[in-house]
Amino acid sequence: MSRPADIEPPRAVLFDWDNTLVNTWPTIVECYRDTFTALGLTPWTSAEVQDRAHGSLRELFPTLFGPRAAEAEKVFYDTFLRIHLERLEPLDGAADLLAHCHAKGCYVAIVSNKVGDNLRAEVAHLGWGQWIAKAVGARDAARDKPAPDPIYLALDGTGIAPDENVWMVGDTQADLISAHAAGCLPVLVGGAQQLTAALLEHPPRLRARNCHELVALL
Repeated sequence: MSRPADIEPPRAVLFDWDNTLVNTWPTIVECYRDTFTALGLTPWTSAEVQDRAHGSLRELFPTLFGPRAAEAEKVFYDTFLRIHLERLEPLDGAADLLAHCHAKGCYVAIVSNKVGDNLRAEVAHLGWGQWIAKAVGARDAARDKPAPDPIYLALDGTGIAPDENVWMVGDTQADLISAHAAGCLPVLVGGAQQLTAALLEHPPRLRARNCHELVALL
């Protein structure tokens, strides 16, 4: 796989975190299971969590749990904080991808909907701070993805404008929407070969099946 001639190499690469660089679905599924169970609701299946659990909790939980959103969030994070570091699993090739970006002189940052302090704890746990200049998570900016605010915050102070020389790499619709809103190049990693209608509303300019293909695109 090679990069199309009309797309230049990036000055900066902004990565989503969960299920873009690390596999956190087992942790997320368990957190949702405990949350639904504690509130007396039928837990989502693993497939339902992967289909529905997108966006930050501060935006998603009020729609799911209404006036019990704060209670649900407490249960979720009680489980999360107990298990997230010990179960953190880098995706195959993720460390090599970050090292490659860094070696090419790209500014590398994380733009995630994971709460910022938890995100930075995971980056430190993996020892990836050597390649990642900044990690922006949920609640760090005024709004979370799919708003463009976290992208602006990730680039703040770098002198790099949010344009098509900045790649926003992620696995969900929220990543694509935020990239389009900020004027960055949207890059989709993973997922089915055929794009869903929702993803086509804010289509990626580049696609890769995994971290290894992203290295080839760079």
